[in-house]
Amino acid sequence: MAVNPLIKQRRRGPGRPCQKGQSGNPAGRPAGSRNAATRLAEAMLRDSALDLTRTLLDQALGGDRGLLKAAFQTAVPRSARTVAVALPEIKSASDLPPAMAAITRAVAEGELTPYEAGELARLIETAARLSGIADFASRLEALERLVAEAQSEPRHEPHN
Repeated sequence: MAVNPLIKQRRRGPGRPCQKGQSGNPAGRPAGSRNAATRLAEAMLRDSALDLTRTLLDQALGGDRGLLKAAFQTAVPRSARTVAVALPEIKSASDLPPAMAAITRAVAEGELTPYEAGELARLIETAARLSGIADFASRLEALERLVAEAQSEPRHEPHN
């Protein structure tokens, strides 16, 4: 704020304060820097973490199922393990159903948990999307080639 609030302050001129594509701080905000409010909130939570944890656990054990689930997931996180499952190589969309069948079979035989199967199914889903994108790209390229060839051919005008 100005020293004398009655004096009209100069405003920034019209247009952009900096050239397009350049900011006033080219280095940007330092990685990992935090706002003062965030640092204050973290300090406050850190100081009262024991009391908060005890209160949350008391409420969770008192019947709050949401808090109980959150507390349990925090206390006992899912551990990632390496799982060897024989999946067919995925080269095209036709390879996706056999891959899903292999995952389903592994769950049925107890080799995978349903959670692990879900994680693998997400990988298969991503492969399916990528396969669709690749298929679309190849079709688009073929159409573009056809259009380019049609445009490069000499046109025959009908004679009257």
